[in-house]
Amino acid sequence: MDLIINKDRFLEILEKAKETKELGTLRNIISEIILSVSTKHDDLFLLNISDNGDTVRYNKDLLLSELKQINETQTIERAKYYTERLIKSIEEIKTSKINEINLNRWKEYSDIITDSLWIWPKRDNSGVHTAGYWGNFIPQIPYQVITRYTKKGDTVLDTFLGSGTTLIECRRLGRNGIGIELNEKVAKEADSLIAKQENPYNILTKVICADSRDVSKEEILKITGGKKVQLIIMHPPYFDIIKFSKSEKDLSNAPNLTSFLTMFGEVIKNVTDLLEKDRYLILVIGDKYARGEWIPLGFLTAIEVIKNGYTLKSINVKNIENTLAKRNQEDLWRYRALVGGFNVFKHEYVMVFKKTDSKHQLVEDVLKNWKAV
Repeated sequence: MDLIINKDRFLEILEKAKETKELGTLRNIISEIILSVSTKHDDLFLLNISDNGDTVRYNKDLLLSELKQINETQTIERAKYYTERLIKSIEEIKTSKINEINLNRWKEYSDIITDSLWIWPKRDNSGVHTAGYWGNFIPQIPYQVITRYTKKGDTVLDTFLGSGTTLIECRRLGRNGIGIELNEKVAKEADSLIAKQENPYNILTKVICADSRDVSKEEILKITGGKKVQLIIMHPPYFDIIKFSKSEKDLSNAPNLTSFLTMFGEVIKNVTDLLEKDRYLILVIGDKYARGEWIPLGFLTAIEVIKNGYTLKSINVKNIENTLAKRNQEDLWRYRALVGGFNVFKHEYVMVFKKTDSKHQLVEDVLKNWKAV
């Protein structure tokens, strides 16, 4: 629940608390604010907002938490520190260069995940999102990374667009979106679906039917007005687990693992120049089994990214539940796992890379020692 607060009156009372020299007096002032917030009395500052005009919106539970932290402090110095912090959260908006998260009120962003384990009970089906396309990722992933690594008006490039999930989220969040899709039929369907999503921020979404390995960078720069993009999202095929087309250009039709990694690396090389330096690339991918052997696709593709001037910032593990391939077959897959000595895949990776133009000789050595599959 949010409260609409008389900003000037609120700050006046907090400044009075900060200037006091006695901890007991400061606590009494804060206790009065807590009472006002808890009971919605308008005698202090809450509802009497018409006189001075300026107001501020604050989550009630978070505000009470901040106030109680001040009151529970054992020293006047620490109490004043917390009071000053609360004042800043009212007066100042502090954001980074890459997103709109107000760091002075960071506790309000409870929907943004900062842990490395990403668990959702089900996919988001709001807006025009659909789970009909085989192999599309859940909308919560682009929501997280777009919110975390871009601002409104920035441009997001998705090199494996599929059904258009990323661009749908771009429309909802106010980011320009460009999606590249190899399959013409899929591209047309994605374009049609994206167009059905409301566009309250009047941003640009563009679907390009092309191969991301050699898509024209000039064409993309023409769309962006010559400006680079601020985020790249990649959700490539997990090698040959799902065959998305019959095209030899399709990564899912690569004849072997070495070819798959080469083709994926060509995508990275082709689009990296389009990304601003110190901005982020997101790779969503899972591993696979082949002839009884676990193939670490996630880490092998991560190496391809790092080779092209990126630094790995985070590996997030996202749970997989109730996929189309395994729906209503849990017992069968558990039996197969027991027979074959393996574990059933229940996760995929959301890897975060920062473009730093750094070079890593180590990854070259790792690749030389990996056998072809």
